[in-house]
Amino acid sequence: MVLNVGPQHPSTHGVLRLELITDGEIVKEVIPHIGYLHRCFEKHAESLTYQQTIPFTDRMDYLASMNNSHAFVMGVERMMGIDKDIPKRVEYIRVLVCELNRIASHLIAIGTYGIDIGAFTPFLWCFRDREHIMGMLEWASGSRMLYNYIWVGGLFYDLPVGFEERCRDFVEYFKPKMVELNQLLTDNQVFISRTANVGVLPLDVAINYGCSGPMLRASGLKWDLRRIDNYSAYPEIDFEIPIGQGLMGKVGDCWDRYKVRVDEIEQSLRIVEQCLDRLQKELKRTPDFDPRAKMPRKTIPKAQDYYVRCEGAKGELGFYFITDGKSEIPTRVKSRGPSFNNLSVLPELSKGVLIADLIAIVGSIDFVLGEVDR
Repeated sequence: MVLNVGPQHPSTHGVLRLELITDGEIVKEVIPHIGYLHRCFEKHAESLTYQQTIPFTDRMDYLASMNNSHAFVMGVERMMGIDKDIPKRVEYIRVLVCELNRIASHLIAIGTYGIDIGAFTPFLWCFRDREHIMGMLEWASGSRMLYNYIWVGGLFYDLPVGFEERCRDFVEYFKPKMVELNQLLTDNQVFISRTANVGVLPLDVAINYGCSGPMLRASGLKWDLRRIDNYSAYPEIDFEIPIGQGLMGKVGDCWDRYKVRVDEIEQSLRIVEQCLDRLQKELKRTPDFDPRAKMPRKTIPKAQDYYVRCEGAKGELGFYFITDGKSEIPTRVKSRGPSFNNLSVLPELSKGVLIADLIAIVGSIDFVLGEVDR
């Protein structure tokens, strides 16, 4: 039988259509169709200046917008040769908001994954805690989801007075909540039996398909661009890189992919605390600090081809620029959304599984359709 799953939002995590070839309850083959949410990002980027494009980067992975604009802005700053002039306070604020956004993105991944498998409470708990982060980022940028906060050469605005204290309160509030979430979901026997040994992704297959982020790390490889490329303030920050260990089943199964995200939230909290320490001590706000001081009047990089990448919430997020050296508008911009590669491995993971397990596998990939069909 040929079955259509989707495109409906709740179970396929966006407007994704999966064409299944089934034999009874067993999935023989999966063909993903991905063209239902075309963001036109690359065409926008080729008709607008670099600064004007930043709001459109936010709309790709709209669950972790700060990471998108951070990658784009880093690329433009390096092409302009001003990446070493960015003030330390700006770099630390960028890392702080990106890590908060990473936690918010992983909370959605975990909460919606619970719903995929039939658990409703974790979803409500995750969204309750994410709301605190959304409130803080809205306070900093003026927007709830699409922030346009990180600009070429600086920031839209300095952090509001009292932001660091409120952020610290959130960290203290959130740590015991993560313990509760682990008791509710991570160690839940029903959840484990639905996810352990399901959708095992061997490391060589993950590498061949270009998977990245939690998807790749769950298969056992310590590959995190925050450590490998050492960009922004990350070289000065101490954190671990969680990988899948096959504690409940095989390395690289659905449970490992879930667990890596849970562990990453804890590491992001460590990074947030270290950023707050620096921002409240040696990088304290001063009345004369201007986060826009290093912004170039005109953004015209030299003629070059340049690729920049960063560790987004879903994996390696990259932008490839071709510039002519004369215009503020790039000749060509190609964006590499991690969700596209992570989703492309789905037919490989889903051979011979049950239809119910297919939903568990789809949920464990954690993709956003906005960056699949750019």
